[in-house]
Amino acid sequence: MRLGVLDVGSNTVHLLVVDAHPGARPLPAHSHKVELRLAQLLDEDGAIGHDGVDKLIAVVHEARQAAEDKGVEEMLPFATSAVREASNADDVLARVKDETGVELQVLTGAEEARLTFLAVRRWFGWSAGKLLVLDIGGGSLEIAYGIDEQPDAAVSLPLGAGRLTAGWLPGDPPAPDDVRALRRHVRAQIARTVGEFSRFGAPDHVVATSKTFKQLARIGGAARSTEGLYVQRDLKRQALESWVPKLAEMTTAQRAALPGVSEGRANQLLAGALVAEGAMDLFGVQTLEVCPWALREGVILRRLDHMGTT
Repeated sequence: MRLGVLDVGSNTVHLLVVDAHPGARPLPAHSHKVELRLAQLLDEDGAIGHDGVDKLIAVVHEARQAAEDKGVEEMLPFATSAVREASNADDVLARVKDETGVELQVLTGAEEARLTFLAVRRWFGWSAGKLLVLDIGGGSLEIAYGIDEQPDAAVSLPLGAGRLTAGWLPGDPPAPDDVRALRRHVRAQIARTVGEFSRFGAPDHVVATSKTFKQLARIGGAARSTEGLYVQRDLKRQALESWVPKLAEMTTAQRAALPGVSEGRANQLLAGALVAEGAMDLFGVQTLEVCPWALREGVILRRLDHMGTT
């Protein structure tokens, strides 16, 4: 069947259409993406403003129309941290449903981590052994660890690249004191969780997902996206550590000129790099591999699993 997964994230609203059936790898058929930056549309009370809600409704309506045009039989719509943590989340969800007919399922941070872990496990298979999975979104950082399809430990931290940029790095380029303050904050947050994972022992394979990690790997020398999904792409901590001070001195426009960095994500790249560097350092990771599959694929795979048991 043709499935559509609609991901209302902190940075983008992304419709991914796939041809899928139980027991087979989902095949992408269409992608429709709009940068909305919900995480940066919150007001002082933590609510998504009226203008932001109007924009969200328009984008969801557009995505639903695109799904219908592509023959999607079933839509799997969900929202992550920006909607989840908005003080007016219930009102936003009600308006979206009333005006578009789309009922967004709000995922918890732990659910995000578990579904991303499922996607990574299916991509690499059982031979990958114990996996440590890192995912930097616009609003949160997810960390998961395990040997099965369900992780033994999964946490979500408020360390998304968009959230941190808006809250900690106002300058362009940012002030050195602001960068140092954010670095301390990131590492203190991550350090609190390390013990929860270290009791399970060292992972056999460390994997990262998300646009942030893909861009960091690319500027660190990994293959271009045009070379295909199946080319291995690694991010080495040594390369990342050499890039962080350079990124801190660059303007958004200068970062956007780097290979593989999109103009819309360039302003968030430094915050994302600080989170990636902190996680790799505190978890003792020298090299990680970037996985093409992440949360959206996890949502699709879970739905296919349910179809296979009914």
